[in-house]
Amino acid sequence: MHIGLYFGSFNPVHNGHLSIAEEMYRQKLFDAVWFVVTPNSPFKEHATLLDERKRLELVNIALKNIPYCRASDIEFNMTRPSYTYLTLRKLRELYPHYIFSIIMGEDNLNSIEKWKNYEEILQNHSIYVYPRVGVGQKKELKNVFYINLPLLNISSSMVRERLKNKENVQSLLPEEVINNIEKESFYL
Repeated sequence: MHIGLYFGSFNPVHNGHLSIAEEMYRQKLFDAVWFVVTPNSPFKEHATLLDERKRLELVNIALKNIPYCRASDIEFNMTRPSYTYLTLRKLRELYPHYIFSIIMGEDNLNSIEKWKNYEEILQNHSIYVYPRVGVGQKKELKNVFYINLPLLNISSSMVRERLKNKENVQSLLPEEVINNIEKESFYL
């Protein structure tokens, strides 16, 4: 089974994330997509980060009607900060018969040299890259594949800002995610 691993803080998960996963599945790149909720990224500020369990809950709500997607909390019980190469090692150990590839935005690929043991990742896994607004020249690296997807101009920081300002987010988030965020007063 070929699994696309979509790593992220998902703070919060939004329709852009879902659209990317759905399109990659539709293009038959993966048998399933796992949203790996990262407790704390070494590259993200933690002040605006919702609790990991609450972010995982929002991802589960967003994915509940998408049978080929699931949320993963594998990094919750690992050493922090979360390093992708260690997560990939753990997944290969737990699921030796699966093939794991990474789904990432073009902006993240441009900084991959900053990732701990990035060479190990590129050696052992394919990376499927989707386009992002404002990214320059494409990097040509081993096992990196650029996927033709519509360019989406949506980010979790944009969603948080709109929620904070009590602006409409109907087109940005699944309805049940919005309902949960409002009920729990997340990001407000």
